[in-house]
Amino acid sequence: MTAWEGSREKASDGFTGEVAGLELADVIQLNVQNRFSGCITFQYQESKGHVFFRDGQIIHAEEGERVGEEAFYAIVAWPAGQFGLQPNVTTTRCTIQKSCQHLLLEAHRLVDERRAGRPGTSQPVPADASARSVGAGNVLERLRGIPGVTHAVIQGKDGTRVRDDGYEGEALAGQAAYLMLVGSQLGAALRTGDLQRAAVQGTTQHLLLLANKSHYLTVLIRPENEVGVVETEVKKALARGR
Repeated sequence: MTAWEGSREKASDGFTGEVAGLELADVIQLNVQNRFSGCITFQYQESKGHVFFRDGQIIHAEEGERVGEEAFYAIVAWPAGQFGLQPNVTTTRCTIQKSCQHLLLEAHRLVDERRAGRPGTSQPVPADASARSVGAGNVLERLRGIPGVTHAVIQGKDGTRVRDDGYEGEALAGQAAYLMLVGSQLGAALRTGDLQRAAVQGTTQHLLLLANKSHYLTVLIRPENEVGVVETEVKKALARGR
């Protein structure tokens, strides 16, 4: 018996839906933002996985014989399937301590490595090495001083944010993680390779994402500002930081 079977009698209190392509990560992100507590069950063909949440934090995952991060990465790699949301299912296990955005970025990296024919590893770049590689402090100050920019985050491809431990930075990093996952799926479908730039224009804010081999830069922009104009200034700031 698994650690959560004692609560299965209440599983019918949730709901089910379809997961097709990119929607799996969307389901996970939405429940993190809503501070969900419970279990999401995912099924793809004959495989079944479970991801457990406590107050919006992912605390445990199971998939076959896999548990913890390994199980989570296996589930996120599925191309389609079904999900069931079970708010009354709990677990006594806690095998995951990393943030959702860290997990999604790592899942994205592992999928890319498998697609390129390289064996995946889960060894992140050390946070201090990331900070040294981008000269983060001064660069972020310049970026946040650009007219129209409300926030900017630099993070390594292991999900580690550089010089930003606040809630706003975490939320923006989570959006970037989801956007990178979307870009990875689209790149594979359209055979365009890895995502290097993305711009999302909305009615309440715009989001600009730039990527290189080791880092992502995500910039939040006021809706009245032109993304292209802000991007030009962002690139100038990055060039001065090299």
